[in-house]
Amino acid sequence: MSENFGDRLAQTVRAKRSTVCVGLDPRVASLPNGLLESMKPSQAQAADAYRRFSCAIIDVVADLVPIVKPQVAFFEQLGAPGMQALADTIKYAVDRGLLVIADAKRNDIGTTAEAYAAAFLGRGEQSAWGSDSVTVSPYLGDDSLQPFVDRCKATDSGLFVLVKTSNPGSGFIQDLKIDSQSISQRIANWVQNESKSQIGTSGYGPIGAVVGATYPEELEELRARMPNAWLLIPGYGAQGGGAKDVVAAFQKDGLGAVVNNSRGIIFAHASAKYRHHADWQRAVEAATRDMIDDLRAESPAL
Repeated sequence: MSENFGDRLAQTVRAKRSTVCVGLDPRVASLPNGLLESMKPSQAQAADAYRRFSCAIIDVVADLVPIVKPQVAFFEQLGAPGMQALADTIKYAVDRGLLVIADAKRNDIGTTAEAYAAAFLGRGEQSAWGSDSVTVSPYLGDDSLQPFVDRCKATDSGLFVLVKTSNPGSGFIQDLKIDSQSISQRIANWVQNESKSQIGTSGYGPIGAVVGATYPEELEELRARMPNAWLLIPGYGAQGGGAKDVVAAFQKDGLGAVVNNSRGIIFAHASAKYRHHADWQRAVEAATRDMIDDLRAESPAL
């Protein structure tokens, strides 16, 4: 019997002794010097720079973290060259032994949801993008999520369903209550039921949740509500979340969550703390190691 995504993530977290997820969010204005000759590059030039930048980051973090999260939008805005750069980045990450979350936040109904699931879920030749998991929106209903669940079963892939996002306006919908239960709690119940129904030897299933570090009280409650689901925690670093804010995301054995940091790691060369490094990649490495140490010091994280 093959391992489900939850088991593979647990295995990789243990092997790397790290719960850090590095978000790959390249932006022209923030790239290190030397990657672009012009601040107004063509789409093809920018896409090539994104590919080289992302792969260089992967080279630095491949032995330090279990998983990376390319943000599809930053590649997609560059059209066809950007999408090719995304494909190259995902393949490079997989080849370097990393798990990959395609942060696409996709969903629709019926055959369209099936098409999104087929596009993103499944390593290698199993899908067009070859990613291990994808972020999805639940707001079209549970029937819109079922094609993704079915695809996970067929390809040993995973989902991260938006439950409580890190942005300030998330409460506009997610905190609304129906029959004394918030929308976030209702979605969390669905995630737990689906993950538990496919539980692996690690104690986790392949269906996880996105819960922001910027809402630590909700994070604690939602962790208790989803004991068999992996949590993807955005909001660390630039959005204001810190290691103490994510303590409740982890189980006692240090598993159960991966904490994403994008700008704080990939653009570390621009920060006062790390700009003394002559090589921008060494700034990335230092920021990654510091985050790993910070999480270990302040939480049960491995």
